[in-house]
Amino acid sequence: MCLDHQFDKLESDTFSGHAPQARNPAPLEVDILEAGLDLRRTGGARFHGFQLAKAIADHAGPRPLTSHGTLYEALQRLEEAGLLEGQWEDPDIAAAEARPRRRLYSVTGAGERALVAWQARYGRAAGRPGLEPT
Repeated sequence: MCLDHQFDKLESDTFSGHAPQARNPAPLEVDILEAGLDLRRTGGARFHGFQLAKAIADHAGPRPLTSHGTLYEALQRLEEAGLLEGQWEDPDIAAAEARPRRRLYSVTGAGERALVAWQARYGRAAGRPGLEPT
């Protein structure tokens, strides 16, 4: 699949109940990829949903996160499109901290390239510099 069309894969039978159609990514999907790359640059190769929600809220500007359910649905879409990779953390870590396990995510190379292609086409969504692929 062409890099310019990585986000197009997000619109599929799974989400719309119709034949796949090209579409622009939702602002939240762009925010997720940007925030995931920001977190990686600051030392977090993997991130969990609450950590990501905080990072997005810190940079939300006019688009505040409206619900964590919306965030987790977007994470699932991005993972299914191959733009994020997710895995459950070690259950022993969660047990030692007396909390539920977290699903940990990382932005894939395809996610980086798709974001850069989107930004080249539409401009930087949140105005954050330094999102060139590594």
